[in-house]
Formats: sequence, structure tokens, C-alpha cells
Amino acid sequence: MADDLTLIMDSASVGGWTKIRVTRGIERLPSDFEIEMTEKYPDDLEQISVIPGESCSVAIGTDVVITGYVDRVIPGFDRKSHRIRVVGRGKCQDLVDCSAEWEGGQISGSNALQIAQRLAAPYGITVTSDGNDGPSIPQINLMIGETAFEVIERISRYAGLLAYDLPDGNLRLARAGVDSHSSGLAQGQNVEEAEFEWSTDLRYSEIDAYLLTMQTMGDAGANLVPVATATDATVDRHRKLYIVSEQVQAGRNIAQERANWEAARRAGRSQMVHARVDSWRDGDGMLWTPNMLVPVALPFLKIPEETFMLISEVTYLLDDDGTHAQLVLMPPDAFKPEPTILQPLSPDVVIGAPNAP
Repeated sequence: MADDLTLIMDSASVGGWTKIRVTRGIERLPSDFEIEMTEKYPDDLEQISVIPGESCSVAIGTDVVITGYVDRVIPGFDRKSHRIRVVGRGKCQDLVDCSAEWEGGQISGSNALQIAQRLAAPYGITVTSDGNDGPSIPQINLMIGETAFEVIERISRYAGLLAYDLPDGNLRLARAGVDSHSSGLAQGQNVEEAEFEWSTDLRYSEIDAYLLTMQTMGDAGANLVPVATATDATVDRHRKLYIVSEQVQAGRNIAQERANWEAARRAGRSQMVHARVDSWRDGDGMLWTPNMLVPVALPFLKIPEETFMLISEVTYLLDDDGTHAQLVLMPPDAFKPEPTILQPLSPDVVIGAPNAP
């Protein structure tokens, strides 16, 4: 089977898994997997040795999709068979689980990439960017007990960057993707089921950002008035939201990016498509990949041809119903740092960009 999933460890490589769930996403860290095998004949599973904590990689066909560690091994049985279930996550799990290490606890004059690299280094994780390393952060203080990724996520958010793991297990800081799949999602072709979640309850007409300052006397009044504002012109009625941009001094440009990000994120999540397709790969054989644009044509959902959306999350599935990929898609504006300018939505209006970038 060309797309058999293989769990690769130092001790062995194991294929033939009968139930598979592998999930990757640009807003999900780390990537994770849960796979299960049931024996066909007595003693089939006795030769399989998987140890919690063991380093591993997960490959679909020849494509590695996760590099990380086995978290849990769960053998079991019933009257008819034995089974073994293995659960694991990518290397960046240590950034999510473990505390941030930074001597003195105070970060000054560093950008998002530099901060992420230093926080990831103790855990053997490298960090790369797409060339946009973010602005220099004047100063922030770490809180005792904060995880490394809580700090990385906050700083990346200010810089308008996404932070997600790559198939090799390392961390990537990047803007919303500019690459596209060769083929997309089309009703009546590869889409088995889909739904469009269209909402307004989390959107605001105006978002004001305030600075949280420790220099109350030096910057008298600076924390009493907003220093940045983002608007969403598609919200018809007055809806106001105040947010705090957490850097402790200066950084008004970061506060603006923080407000813009908040507006863009909320607008993007008001237009979310969940789709199940009949293959793990696109028409050219490439695995569906987070941070890639795809053309979407779902006229039953009032999403016509030439609508491009960004893959936020992909789950590769194998179960009793066969092989599927579950995709979560949003407009590219959901992941951009600029203020979102979306066209008014109605059942007959195109959603997202009319043409691919």
C-alpha cells in the first residue's frame, strides 16, 4: 500500500496500522498522532516493542509528517483479539510542556526569532523563519511557570507570525502561506462532506489596544488611553473591545500589530470551512499541508469557484470507513497581521480572495 503509515523508531519500523489519526496545523503545536493495530493471528503483536519516551518519526508512504516522541503505549485485549495503541507528539512538545529558561527572566532588545531560538535551544529544537523575524521587543519579563511556547506564542503574535512545527520536529515562524496546492476541493469530486461556519458573535467594529506599563510616573497617563485601534468595517453596529498589549514599555508599533492581529483573527474565524476529502493527497500526489492555499468550489455552501482558502489544520484518518483527510480552512486574512478588510458577506458573495496570490 503506497500510503501505509510507518512508525519509525531506533529499534524498529512498524507498519500495518489499522486505525490512524495524524494531525498537523499552523495553530496547533505540537503535531500529534494516535495509531492502533489489532492482531489478525495469535502472537502477532508480541514482537512489537514500543517504549514511552522513545524518539520516533511517522511517515506516510515516503513522506515524514511528524518527528518527535512516543508519549503513551496502550496495549489491550478483548475476547476476540489483542490490540496496541500508540500516542505521540512532535519534538516541540517540550516547548509546550516545559518551563521557559532565560537567565534573569528579563528579555530586552530581541526579535521574535532570536527569542524563540534561545528558548528552544535547551530542548534541542532549532527555529527558522520565512525572513520576517519580527520587530525588536524593547523589554518583557518572563513569569515563573510560563512555558517556553507561551512566551514564543505571545511574541510571535505581536510580530504577526505563525508558530508551528515542521515534519522534522523543529519550529517555524512564518506569515500566512503564499504557496498553493496544485488542486483543491471541489464538490462532486473529492469532497465527501463539508460545512461552512459563518458567525458574527466574536467580531467587533472597533478594537482598542492599551499598553500595560510599569512606568506609571514616567509615562503618566500613557496607560489610560488607547495607543492603537483596529476596525472591522463589515460589523454594522457598534461593538467595542478593549485589549491589553502586554509589553511593559514603549512598543506602540507592536500594540498596533496586536490590535490588527486581533481583528484579523476574529474576522477569519467567522468564515471557517470544515471538509472531509477522499484522499490524503492532492491531485499531484502532495500530502495536504498546513499553511498552503487551496482553491475551493462548494456551491452548496455558496462558495463558488476561484475562492482560495488557507489550510489551517489537516488530519489524516484511517478507520473502518476508509482513508480520509479532514481539513479546516479559513480565508488568508485570518492569518495576516494587517487589519482585515473583508467584503460584506451574503449568500451570493464570494468569500476570500477572488484569485490566488
